[in-house]
Amino acid sequence: MNILEAVFLGAVEGLTEFLPISSTGHLTILESLLGYSPDDADITAFTAIIQIGAVLATLLYFRGDFARLIGAWLRGLFRREFRDDLDYRQAWAVGLGAIPIGIVGLLFKDQIETTLRSLWYVGSALILWSGVMYFADRTAAQTRSEKEVTWKDTLVIGLAQCLALIPGVSRSGATMSAGLLRGLDRVTVTKLSFFLSVPALAAAGGLQLVDEYDTITEGVGWTATLTATAVSFIVAYVAVAWLLKFVAKHTYTVFIGYRVVLGVIVLALVATGTVSAS
Repeated sequence: MNILEAVFLGAVEGLTEFLPISSTGHLTILESLLGYSPDDADITAFTAIIQIGAVLATLLYFRGDFARLIGAWLRGLFRREFRDDLDYRQAWAVGLGAIPIGIVGLLFKDQIETTLRSLWYVGSALILWSGVMYFADRTAAQTRSEKEVTWKDTLVIGLAQCLALIPGVSRSGATMSAGLLRGLDRVTVTKLSFFLSVPALAAAGGLQLVDEYDTITEGVGWTATLTATAVSFIVAYVAVAWLLKFVAKHTYTVFIGYRVVLGVIVLALVATGTVSAS
């Protein structure tokens, strides 16, 4: 992979990771258009590893929140009097919410990296999950704030995050929709989506980095992979800041419309043979 392609794909990853439009879906589409096979081991690993840039951007942007939650968790872990602290309970809640996707991801690793990479699945998921997002966006009560988040909320949101293993669904789209249906406001569910993304994306990227190190070396190359990761970090940091401001005043309508249009285009390209499904 040349550097220009790496920069382009890294920018797309950083931009789409936290928007509810599916970063993996976009990368799968673009990798296919660039002539790569999305289910090749080195491309699959590349797609997962460059997400680490988005993870680092999240950690940097929310460094105060993560430091507060981790500090509260450590205090409560060793001293009983701190266990009624809201931050202690929320730290446990976020940790619990991150577990389901790890289990499901390991159980269905082969299917996720091969069968589900088909553009038929990507296009269909973009369209079908848009209906769920529309329903959640229009019926959400938004009566609960960040201080009212419970372990039940994060567990439900964490289970919904598992659906994002299907390219095209969108991890943020799944978690935000689940949070809205639980009555949480848009800013709260967006922040929770960011928090839950850290262990999920870090684990996926780290696993691929260790398992497919030699595959990357012989395929895409580490220069391209590290370049894309660095670009995704920069772009994701800007995207996080923008999205938080956007959802405070707007619905998800623009994202839903974009998903449907993109999904239709992808299915049309595959159906006409313009682009290969895999």
